[in-house]
Amino acid sequence: MKFKAGDEVLITSCEDDPRAVGRTGRIVDELPPNELTDFRWTVNRIAWHIAPVLVHAHEITPTGR
Repeated sequence: MKFKAGDEVLITSCEDDPRAVGRTGRIVDELPPNELTDFRWTVNRIAWHIAPVLVHAHEITPTGR
């Protein structure tokens, strides 16, 4: 699935920080992920105590908002 910057997503699993699972956040990346990020998307605005996380596309689901 292709995402774009600003899309709200639900984090269904997260190797980077398991505390993010079940929370929503926003995609940060303006361009699709590449080898620099190990083909993972950056998700921010999860919670005040959780830093932005890197997730694979199969670890997130769009919320439609």
